[in-house]
Amino acid sequence: MIRSWMVIAAVVLIVALAINRITPSDIQWFNRLQRPRWLVFEKAIPIIWTVIFICLAWSAVIVWEKAPGTLETWLRMGLYLLLEIVTMSYTSVMCKVRSLKVGTIIGGTGAILSVLLALSVLPVSESATWLLLPYILWSPIGTYTTWAMMHLNAADV
Repeated sequence: MIRSWMVIAAVVLIVALAINRITPSDIQWFNRLQRPRWLVFEKAIPIIWTVIFICLAWSAVIVWEKAPGTLETWLRMGLYLLLEIVTMSYTSVMCKVRSLKVGTIIGGTGAILSVLLALSVLPVSESATWLLLPYILWSPIGTYTTWAMMHLNAADV
């Protein structure tokens, strides 16, 4: 029997693999950009995002299992999916167009969507809402970091 968590995990993985296409030249462009001196936690960012995506998926499972298959639940799943698409688009789109401004806009969009998702999920489950808190807290930090990098690399963006 296929469980809801298996389907949600598969969707998260498929979307991540489909969207996160980065070429070596994209990586080179991003790696040569100046970073703010206070960005001492950059190596931890992949771990932070892994935890955030686990929390998002777990939140989605809780919401799905509260009222599986209802229109409201499908709409909420659409919001989870939209948030993942926006989040996964950050690196690939920003690097493809070589624009930290675009990255800042995508990051800000994710921050807003995460709050809207949390407000949507709150009537369904407090625990599912709490699981969105890491995204809500981290997304503005990532967005601000990109914005700060944009100003440090004005000639490159």
